[in-house]
Amino acid sequence: MLDLRQIREQTEEVERRLALRGEAISLRPILEADVSRRRLVTAVEELKAERNRASEAIGRARRQGQAAEGEVSRVRELGDRIKALDVEVRDADAALESLLLELPNLPHPSVPVGRTAEDNVEIRRWGDLRRFAFEPRQHFDVGEGLGMMDFERASKIAKSRFVVLWGAGARLSRALAQFMLDLHEAEHGFTELWVPHLVNAETVSGVGVLRKFEDQLFKTQVQEDERPLYLIPTAEVSLTALHRGETLAEADLPKRYCAFTPCYRREAGAAGQDTRGMIRQHQFDKVEMVKVTTPEQSYLELESMVASAEAVLRRLELPYRVMALCTGDIGFQSAKTYDIEVWLPGQGKYREISSCSNCEAFQARRLEIKYRPKAGGRADFCHTLNGSGLAVGRTLVAVIENYQEADGSVTIPEALRPYMGGLTKIGPIG
Repeated sequence: MLDLRQIREQTEEVERRLALRGEAISLRPILEADVSRRRLVTAVEELKAERNRASEAIGRARRQGQAAEGEVSRVRELGDRIKALDVEVRDADAALESLLLELPNLPHPSVPVGRTAEDNVEIRRWGDLRRFAFEPRQHFDVGEGLGMMDFERASKIAKSRFVVLWGAGARLSRALAQFMLDLHEAEHGFTELWVPHLVNAETVSGVGVLRKFEDQLFKTQVQEDERPLYLIPTAEVSLTALHRGETLAEADLPKRYCAFTPCYRREAGAAGQDTRGMIRQHQFDKVEMVKVTTPEQSYLELESMVASAEAVLRRLELPYRVMALCTGDIGFQSAKTYDIEVWLPGQGKYREISSCSNCEAFQARRLEIKYRPKAGGRADFCHTLNGSGLAVGRTLVAVIENYQEADGSVTIPEALRPYMGGLTKIGPIG
């Protein structure tokens, strides 16, 4: 959520920065709702002051032995009017908040200006692309050939965009997740958590993924008198909401959390995209990183988070590139985002494997996450950051495609061999 004071005092600048996202957004409805709400609040405060004066007059009259029936009647009348206006104020608060929740975050000034992914800017590349002595195949061909990927049975169990991993495939996926968690906890200062996969509406709304993206979420079917719970699209939702409604000590920041969870997405609007394989699925595993920081720390912590995600790919010796997303491509809640794209030789292109974002105070303002400065003074909103460290399924895809051999086997990267019982190769069958 954006700062209402900033909207009031810098209306044209806020509209200009929002327009960089590619759509013109008028703040007039918000300003009008704000004026209406403040007018109601002022009216309530004036009535309360009048009631206080009338109550004092009653007290004086009674101390002097005088009748005060007129003032008593006046106090009752004022009380009724105040109650009615309090209801109007609550309605006005809800209406204003509803409008504010529709606004995306403001792009940071360092974000490249552009409209689509074609305008994203490459920051750096790492790793040499392997030269194959044969035509590299896509992961689903290799995985099915090794008997470790089964899309047909998954579709029978559920529907399309699911997979069953057999034997070595399941073990390799588990090894990747364990490797990522160990690296982030031992070397990057993250604390591992196990979090709920089902969360309430306040949580997904506070993180900024409900109002705009409800069509992408799975939610529980409930009776009319029960509130729905949502399956998390990423552990960012649970991790970011951990400190909802809390005021943290500045000395305890930054907080760095990571978690391994399944993620659930409807992939609405993805018809015809990546219909085969594990690139775009309804259920996938991911190791997520989340940070809660002071405003002064957040952009250094963003660079550090990207480096943590890069470290996974470097240890696995998978070539990748880092992209700065343009203003038209950053997410609803993000102020600045870097995507890391891994090289997939079977597809002959780079594909996203991690997205690291600084949301500044956007989520913290919704979730009421504040910190108390060391030097004293008023509590201020924290900044929150999130990033994939990494998407496990896509990392599995990258390992299979980059480490495939001509005979259909897959070599295990050295960094993963301790997690695979020393196994150096998978397959081939027969």
